[in-house]
Amino acid sequence: MATEGDLDDLPQAVAVPAKRARFSAVWIIPILAALVAIGIAAQRILSEGPTITIIFKSADGIEAGKTFVKYKDVNIGQVTAVRLTDDFGKVEVTAKMAKSAAGLMMEDARFWVVRPRISLSGISGLSTLLSGDYIGFEAGVSTTRQHNFAGMDVPPIIVGGSPGRQFVLNASDVGSLGVGSPVYFRRLPVGQVVAYDLAADGKSVQIRVFVNAPYDQFVNAATRFWNASGVDVSLSANGLDVRTQSLAALLEGGVAFETLPLATPVAPAAPAPADAVFTLYGDRVTAMKHDESISQRYILYFNESLRGLSVGAPVTFFGVPVGEVTDVGLAFNPKTLDARPRVQIIVYPERLIASLPVSQERAAEAALREQDERLAIVRRMVEERGLRGQLKTGSLLTGQLYVAFTYFPKAPRVKLASSGGLYEVPVVMSTFPEIEAKLSGIIDKLERLPLDAIGENLKASLATMDQTLKDGSTLLNHLDAEVVPALRTTLDDARSALGSAQRMLTSTEATLVGPSAPGQQELRNAMQELGRAARSLRVLADYLERHPDALIRGKTQEASPK
Repeated sequence: MATEGDLDDLPQAVAVPAKRARFSAVWIIPILAALVAIGIAAQRILSEGPTITIIFKSADGIEAGKTFVKYKDVNIGQVTAVRLTDDFGKVEVTAKMAKSAAGLMMEDARFWVVRPRISLSGISGLSTLLSGDYIGFEAGVSTTRQHNFAGMDVPPIIVGGSPGRQFVLNASDVGSLGVGSPVYFRRLPVGQVVAYDLAADGKSVQIRVFVNAPYDQFVNAATRFWNASGVDVSLSANGLDVRTQSLAALLEGGVAFETLPLATPVAPAAPAPADAVFTLYGDRVTAMKHDESISQRYILYFNESLRGLSVGAPVTFFGVPVGEVTDVGLAFNPKTLDARPRVQIIVYPERLIASLPVSQERAAEAALREQDERLAIVRRMVEERGLRGQLKTGSLLTGQLYVAFTYFPKAPRVKLASSGGLYEVPVVMSTFPEIEAKLSGIIDKLERLPLDAIGENLKASLATMDQTLKDGSTLLNHLDAEVVPALRTTLDDARSALGSAQRMLTSTEATLVGPSAPGQQELRNAMQELGRAARSLRVLADYLERHPDALIRGKTQEASPK
């Protein structure tokens, strides 16, 4: 067994550092390939834009790898995947955007599907018939980046960059208006309805309209908007009025606007700012009414029917419009149970001033501007000149009535009284009730006539007359058949006798002594008498031949020849 000394004699191992191996050329190619791959990946990552998701209700017209995202007709991305959302209610579209479009992906950016669409306002998306549907894009103005968006179901009417301004219209309801409905200025299409929504209080509707430049400069503080949808048909005291803007407005509605003309010309008003709020009126007539600063209300009590008189009917003074009817109703007395028609009107003195010559405007304006002066003038007109209100028919076609003021000098004198806080203007009966009363009186008299008895008597008289005519006809036939031929025979015999007497006179004339012998003279007288008798018979026979009824009725007086 070895001892400790023996172990010391053993040789000791010495650590020698290993020599470094030389770099082999075999590794150069893989390293270079790895570097190229890393560079290509980095370049691709750096050159690619963001990936976004868009939520649509459906994927109609959208295909992965085929559908592009376009902005101003430039491809800025492509759809890479289409799948359902987690709740299966909508479609999630994933799109890879170009790096150049990364700065456009802000939170207020908008996406929609562009496809062929036909509406009354025009045709859009025809280019997609060849290229296929694509996703439209509109950049926002926000500075906050976002990669998740909600797609629009309907393309926006106005895209960013279109020159013009938007305005807000307040209306009681949206009517027949819709997104895309045209906006008209003097019957020219100058814009469109871009959106509408219920107001926060739920009592009105806010409609946003876009007016293209340069027409937006005509919208100012005095501009009035009204609903020009369909056909505006109105029956008033002025007759039948039919208005429409265009066929598109007739079918899908529209909005029209116009600046209210000022009574006193001034410098052009400044254009209204964007998003200015206006009231949307129901029709042009209401929208274009002047806002008179001076007005006076009166009340009138009539004693006739108010059928045909409506709120808004004109009030005239000698045919000049000076106001309108504001209320039509009844005044009822519960104690006496009396009821009478009641009409409230509003009169605008400025309208009366506008109808005066320029030389009289200043004096009239100074007199009518103060309420006390106005009432004093009206009191004198009523009490001294006989100013009265009267219902008149504005149109026989519509039957609409209006209130007319004129002077009735023969009217009973009355005082201008106050009733319920309003001054009561006296009235006179219109002409139609008087005509109706007269016609009713005539009809009553006709109804009281014994028409049945008159008819029976007339019938009996006609029967008697008919029998008399028949008897007369029989007698005339008898005279024509028997009496007239007998008279003609008698006349012929008389003529024959006259001829014989004439011949006898001729034969005996030579035997008589002298032309003045008594026998000859008597014979001549006899022959003359016989000739007159014969002529009388001939005249009688001719007359009876022409008028055989003379034997019954007698000889009528003939008109003497002129």
